[in-house]
Formats: sequence, structure tokens, C-alpha cells
Amino acid sequence: MKTLITGATGFVGSAVLRLLLQRSQDIRILVRSASDLTNVEGLPVEIITGDLNDKDSLRPALDGAEALFHVAADYRIWVPKPEEMIRTNVDGTRNLMEAALDAGVSRIVYTSSVATLGISNEPSGANEETPSSLEMMIGAYKRSKYLAEKTVQALHQEKGLPVVIVNPSMPIGPRDIKPTPTGRMIVEAANGKIPAFVDTGLNIVHVDDVAEGHMLAFDKGRVGQRYILGGENLQLKEILRLVAVATNSRPPRICLPHNLVLPVAYIAEFIAKFNGGAEPFVTVDGVKMSKKKMYFDWSKARTELQYRPRPSGEAIADAIAWFKANGYLDRDRA
Repeated sequence: MKTLITGATGFVGSAVLRLLLQRSQDIRILVRSASDLTNVEGLPVEIITGDLNDKDSLRPALDGAEALFHVAADYRIWVPKPEEMIRTNVDGTRNLMEAALDAGVSRIVYTSSVATLGISNEPSGANEETPSSLEMMIGAYKRSKYLAEKTVQALHQEKGLPVVIVNPSMPIGPRDIKPTPTGRMIVEAANGKIPAFVDTGLNIVHVDDVAEGHMLAFDKGRVGQRYILGGENLQLKEILRLVAVATNSRPPRICLPHNLVLPVAYIAEFIAKFNGGAEPFVTVDGVKMSKKKMYFDWSKARTELQYRPRPSGEAIADAIAWFKANGYLDRDRA
């Protein structure tokens, strides 16, 4: 089966690619002309240069493909130009899915995000049926992923797009070369640059388990359905403690109120706009999102896909080991 994967040079996509290569050598990847190819160096794949926003470039990438994994996305909590993120994540996804319909692709896995889901007060967290709306989405990333998922669902309902949707939580692990916002938090904590924290919670999952969830969704997922690919629900305080255990250091003990951190975030973003657009160390959207614990219930994936992620402590340890081996940690902590 000829398979096309987007986002293979990225964090989650590179993990998905490695599992695909265990199944087949007939793998094609779509990359932008400016893509960093570090995560795919030496791998037996056919590389097609194209752009999600260039419809004509998608046709040769999909020619003869029977399967598609659309993992590519612009994943940043803060962007100086939100319209560019919307264009890539929403319009680019629509372009690819319409091209896949034209090409007769028979099976698609689309990588969405738990960012599209509502927030639940249940201890187990939100599930696939928790109500959400565009008005609930904080920040450009959440809005773009929400709109992109709605676009995919509409194409399934109206044109029969043969798609299974997966919603990963906060993946961490090897090959996070940027790093992603979650990976950046792990690096900064490991480097002792998070002296305090706010009262919030996240769902942490190993990136390789997310990749395995993609394979399970392809094999067993019901077309038109979505599946949360999560791990453990942990307070930020506990995540930082696990990072400290893995780095043989002391975790931060000061918990700051959200309203104290928010003005700092506004100042940090103001400075970032005049500093080449570099992402600030704390963002307004990030603080606003942290007022709710982002916990998620992946029991649907466990029941229907037999999805079984490893403990979060292992994910954190693997992430730190990779960051250490690749020079992301300060020398006195390496």
C-alpha cells in the first residue's frame, strides 16, 4: 500500500513515520522546500516537495496513494501573525483532503488535537462528546485546529471522506527538535528555569504511544469517528516533580496565582513583538488556558482501538534523555 504522510519531519509525524516504515517501504512524505530534514535523514522514503497551500503541488504527492496520514500542523501557543496559522491549519487541511478525495485515497487518519475539545469538571476529564464551540477556543492554535477538524468532519459527512480523526493530548519524547511548547516546558524545567508554577493540570503522553495510536486508528478506527490519544492526567506540580526526579534536582515549590502571572505575560508578548517574533517565555493565551485543568479521558480509544499508553514518568524520562543527548540541557545539568 502506497502511503503519503505529511508532517514527517516534525515531532509526532516522525514517530508515525517510523512505525509506518515497519509495515511498508512504499512511503512517500510531503515536505516544504524550507523543511528541516533532520528527523528523516537516512530513512527509505520518497520525498515530494510541496505545500499544503499550493493545491497543484499536492496532486503528485497523492498520485497512486491508497492511504494518507495528515499529521502536519503549525503548533505554537503564540504567533505574531495568527492569520498564517489559520491558513496552514485550516485552508491547508481542506486543500489536502479535497485533493485526497480527487485522488481516490481509501483510508485517511487526520491528526487533530485535544485543543478542539471542551473542558470538563469531571475528575477523568473531557472526552470526545464533551461540548465545545469556537467561542471556547483560546488562541489562534486552538481556533485553527477546531476549524480544521470541523472542515474534515464536513467533508466526511458531505462527500464521504474516508477519515478517522485522532486527538493527541500533550506528547513528549524523542526527536522534538523545535521543541514544541510542551517539550519546551520540559527543557526549561530540566534546566532549572521554571522557579514557580501555577495551579493547573495537563495530560502527558509519550510520542511513540501517540504514533501507535495512529496505527490503531488506521487499522481499527471507525470512519467519521474521533479518538483521544492521551496518557496520564497530572498536575503541573507533579510534572515538574517528575522532571526533577529525572534530572536529580529539586522541583519548584512556589505556586503563583494566575492573575499575578497574567500581567507578566502581556509584557513578555509586547517585548516579543519587537524581538523578531520569538515566542515569549510566558504567553497570555497560555496563562488563560492554565486556569482550567486540561484533563482528558481516552477510554474510547482504549475500548475500540486497544490503545495502551505507558506511564507518564517514562515519557518524561525518555524526553529528557533525548534532550540531554542532543545538547538541549545546560552543561552543568547534562
